Amino acid sequence: MMERVLSPDNLRIALKRVEKNKGSHGVDGMPVKDLRRHLQLHWQEIRRSLEEGTYEPQPVRRVEIPKPNGGVRLLGIPTVTDRFIQQAIAQVLSPIFEPTFSEHSYGFRPKRSTHDAVRQAKEYVREGYRWVVDLDLEKFFDRVNHDRLMAKIAQRISDKALLKLIRKYLQSGVMINGVVVETEEGTPQGGPLSPLLSNIVLDEMDKELEQRGLRFVRYADDSNIYVKSRKAGERVKSSITKFIEQTLKLKVNHGKSAVDRPWKRKFLGFSFTVNKDPKIRIAPQSLQKAKKKIREITSRRKSISMERRIQELNQYLIGWCGHFALAETPSVFQRLDEWTRRRLRMCIWKHWKNPRTKVKRLQSLGVPKDKAYEWGNSRKGYWRIACSPILHRPLGKNYFDSLGLRSLSERYFDLRST
Repeated sequence: MMERVLSPDNLRIALKRVEKNKGSHGVDGMPVKDLRRHLQLHWQEIRRSLEEGTYEPQPVRRVEIPKPNGGVRLLGIPTVTDRFIQQAIAQVLSPIFEPTFSEHSYGFRPKRSTHDAVRQAKEYVREGYRWVVDLDLEKFFDRVNHDRLMAKIAQRISDKALLKLIRKYLQSGVMINGVVVETEEGTPQGGPLSPLLSNIVLDEMDKELEQRGLRFVRYADDSNIYVKSRKAGERVKSSITKFIEQTLKLKVNHGKSAVDRPWKRKFLGFSFTVNKDPKIRIAPQSLQKAKKKIREITSRRKSISMERRIQELNQYLIGWCGHFALAETPSVFQRLDEWTRRRLRMCIWKHWKNPRTKVKRLQSLGVPKDKAYEWGNSRKGYWRIACSPILHRPLGKNYFDSLGLRSLSERYFDLRST
C-alpha cells in the first residue's frame, strides 16, 4: 500500500492538487510556491524515511477563525510538505473507503456538494417529514478518538508502515504561540487527510441511522434527521445522542442541538419556507453575515477608492452568490443589490464632502441647478440622502454597472438557467 502512495503517478497528482489549492504556510514558514523546488532537493531523503518508517511529521500551525455567532473555529494547518504527503495518502485511501460510505453523506465526497445535501433535505420536508433533529457535535475535529479511528482504518488497510504514518499525523501535535502541544485525540481540521478521516469516523453513525430506517442528511459533522412529529424527534435525539457519546466517544453540543421545524433551523447556510411544497431560502443568519461583510467593505470610515470598493465587493459577492444561488427566492438577491448600491451612494456622498462639491457633482449628473443647490446644502444624514431620488436616479444601477459592479440578481438568474 505504501508503494502505491509513493508511486510517481500518485505523487504527481498530489503535487498538482496541493499547488492548485494553495493555502497558507505551516510552522516552517514554507509557502506552496516553494514546494516543488523543495521536493526536487530533498525528496529522496523524505522518501527513504517514509519507506523506513522514520519520517516524523511536523506539528500543525493553529489558526483561529471567528464564528459569526461568537467563538472560534480551530484550524490546524500542516506544512506544505506534510500536505503533499497527506494528499498522496488520501488519494490511495479514498477509492477503498468511498464506495462503502452512506448515500446520505455528502461532505468532502466526489460528485457531491452542499447543494445536493440541501436538495435532499428539502425532499424529506416535501414528503411530510416536517420535524428535524438538528445534531451539533461539539468540537468534533478536536475530539476524534485515535484508537477507534485507527481500528476502523485497520479493518481495510493491512500495511503497517502506512498505518503507523497515519497515526503519526494524528499525534503530530499543534504549535500554539511557539509551543508544541501534544494531540492525544482529534484530527486537525485543515489537512487533506482530515475530511476522509472524519467521514470514516462518522460512517459508523450513518450506518446506525440507516439500520433504524431514518431519513437523514449529513455533511461532515452537520447532521439533520427528519421525522414526522416532535415526539419522534425527541426520542431519536435521545437515543442517537447516547450512541454518539457512548459508542463513538464524541460529544453532542446540547445547547445547539434541537428538535424543531426545518424552517426555524439553519442547514449549511440555508433554510426552507413553511409551505407544503417548501422552497429553499437563505437562512436569516447567512444573510446577516453577508450584510456585515458588505458593511465592512462599504464603511464610510474605510478610506479607499470606489474602484477598490467595487473590486472587493465583486470578489466577495460573486463567490457568495455562487453558493446561495440554490435559494428559490430571487427577491432576496434583488433587495441585497439595492441595499448594496445604497451603501455605495452613501460612500460617494461622504467623499464629495463640502456643499460646493456636492452641488457641482450633482449638476454634472444632470440634476437641475436649484435641486442641486437644495440637496447639496441639505443636513440630512448620509443614509437618508443615499436613498433620496436626487441620488438614487443619477447613481442607479446603470451608473454602478458602468463602474463594474456585478449585479447579484443577474448572476443569480444566470446561474439558475445553467
